[in-house]
Amino acid sequence: MDLFDYMKEVNEKSDAPLASRLRPDSLDSIVGQEHILGKDKFLYRAIKADKLSSIIFFGPPGCGKTTIAKVIANTTKSNFKQINATTAGKKEMEEAVSEAKIAFSMYKRKTILFIDEIHRFNKSQQDYLLPFVEEGTVILIGATTENPFFEVNKALISRSRVLELKSLSHKDIESILYKAINDKERGMGRYDVDISNDAVEFISKSVDGDARNALNALELAILTTDISEDGKIHIDINIISECIQKKILKYDKDGTTHYDTISAFIKSMRGSDPDATMYYLAKMLYAGEDIKFIARRIVICAAEDVGLADPIALNIATNAFLAVERVGMPEARIILAEAANYIACAPKSNASYLAINAALKFVKENSDFDIPKHIRNANYDGEKDIGIGVGYKYAHDFENHFVEQQYLPDEMKDTVFLNLTDMGFEKSIKTHLNKIKKKDR
Repeated sequence: MDLFDYMKEVNEKSDAPLASRLRPDSLDSIVGQEHILGKDKFLYRAIKADKLSSIIFFGPPGCGKTTIAKVIANTTKSNFKQINATTAGKKEMEEAVSEAKIAFSMYKRKTILFIDEIHRFNKSQQDYLLPFVEEGTVILIGATTENPFFEVNKALISRSRVLELKSLSHKDIESILYKAINDKERGMGRYDVDISNDAVEFISKSVDGDARNALNALELAILTTDISEDGKIHIDINIISECIQKKILKYDKDGTTHYDTISAFIKSMRGSDPDATMYYLAKMLYAGEDIKFIARRIVICAAEDVGLADPIALNIATNAFLAVERVGMPEARIILAEAANYIACAPKSNASYLAINAALKFVKENSDFDIPKHIRNANYDGEKDIGIGVGYKYAHDFENHFVEQQYLPDEMKDTVFLNLTDMGFEKSIKTHLNKIKKKDR
């Protein structure tokens, strides 16, 4: 490279967007994704040892898929070739494969082929890659925002390791922003920036884990704000709000508004008002509330306020929690909405909630009574001689799989904890229990 080419490259880097300039160039400088890049994890070890096999990265925008690929490019001894599936065609792939064959045959060097947005390739384009991946001519690194099990050739999937990348946390985003503000070589450190903590927090909550969007917002805010009389660029939450084009909500995640909003959300579901439920859910999502926190509250409400009136509610809420963990935002909003609406519209009963509270209170305030001998566990010779297990009636041997016998200790044999209502499915349970008990008697 001559001096002219070198200066051109330097100028291009300095003019590049902040998100591009600040892209990590080593494993230790990557923020987030500890589940695959921790020092004891597979990917970290594979990159360090330069023993990478074909991989498909799957995750939301801005979570670091391309960044990790660039780090691999900086650390590997293999050739590295990058293609973007949104613009590349078969010709580009043929050229990449041809170069890979030459590199291996002449220099015994492998080639890592990074294909960004690999889900954009059609079936024939993906099929073309298959034999070269299989024989090891290229090591494939694919990146996609779509579920690869639906969008990528099954044969390629079977020859690759699928690694899911997660949205960056608010703390991860804040760490990246502060680094950008203070970095004088690649970041905005050459500007004298005074930014409020509220402004940084507002960005981190507004970008749904997308570091690129966060850095773009910060750069725009700094470059479009005049220098004050004290020589500094002062950035507050109002300036950031304008740059992101997102309204500031009175929502302090650690303060009173946070607790008031989640309280209103739960009480709206309990009160069977789906419209109010959606309003408070939207308010929390817009403000950047932790989606797993919201999902947990829905699960609790399903058990506490719906209960046996509709036992399916707890299944829906629990599955929603699992789905939210796997999908992330922005699609998680749909999952949360479905679960919250179901809870809001379901028949309500707090019978189970009251029953366990009453039982706990009883246990706390009373002596530890002996368990009736006939329902104790008889495992040893001689126990039956003292009555352990004697007289137990196996319910399935009787009509309706029910037989009247005493389960509670003698001192509390007539105690009732569960008082079933006539709401929803709970009425059917109540009718069933009354029917079999009366028939037995």
